[in-house]
Amino acid sequence: MKSNRWKEAHRREFIGGSDARIIMGDDEAALLRLWKEKRGELEPEDLSGELLVQLGTVTENLNRHWYEKNTGQIVRDVQRQVFHPVHRWMAATLDGHVAETGAVFEAKFMLPWNFSEEGAAEKHMAQLQHNMWVTACRAAVLSIITGGGKWVEMTIPADPLYQHLLLTAERKFWRCVQSGETPRLFGIEPPRPRVEAVRTIDMSSSNAWAEFANLYRMTRSAALDHDRAKTELKALVPQDAKEACGHGVRARRSKAGAISFEVVDGEAHDAVLQR
Repeated sequence: MKSNRWKEAHRREFIGGSDARIIMGDDEAALLRLWKEKRGELEPEDLSGELLVQLGTVTENLNRHWYEKNTGQIVRDVQRQVFHPVHRWMAATLDGHVAETGAVFEAKFMLPWNFSEEGAAEKHMAQLQHNMWVTACRAAVLSIITGGGKWVEMTIPADPLYQHLLLTAERKFWRCVQSGETPRLFGIEPPRPRVEAVRTIDMSSSNAWAEFANLYRMTRSAALDHDRAKTELKALVPQDAKEACGHGVRARRSKAGAISFEVVDGEAHDAVLQR
């Protein structure tokens, strides 16, 4: 079995998914430390005393088992290391692959305070997109166990724009590792994560929802009548008419042929057709 020291030395030879988050982040001290580690100027940080890191490690098997039990899907290639076929300085050590879909599987442990699915997706976006890019996968599954006893599953699609930004940042960072030039924060603002909608939410406790739900119900019939009236009025406007008006309503035809309506102030008046 390979020692932890050998594994850490081996990690200096490539950029992995956990490195991607630092490279795309806003912590300059962490970026400089990563750079020095990749150059062999610093020993990797000892995380054996970091409780959250250790919780993530010890719950990984449970996480994968819980995902398989609740979805009926199998996770394979656990802890398999994959290198990009072209950029050999890019690699991914996978928590697994979902056998049925081919999606990258990523298991995480997160604290329940202020937890949100959008926040979790954004936090791990760089690692997920990096791993998808390396493995040419079109989707990733993020399986999260929280300290509050909650399990969350999300599907994150590959984002070509984000991956382009990620590749640009990682390439610049790796050049700094090779040349010795000090890297700087890249200041890349990634797109907001696109999370597949999977939840059903009860909004009964929201006062704002109650207000606008009642307004919607009260005005729905009028809105349907309004749309029907516009359809019928459009059908009544002759094809060669640029403008038609009457009974307090004016219709105008644009150069593209679209018809718009406006309410005319004043008394209703007879229909007029203009050529």
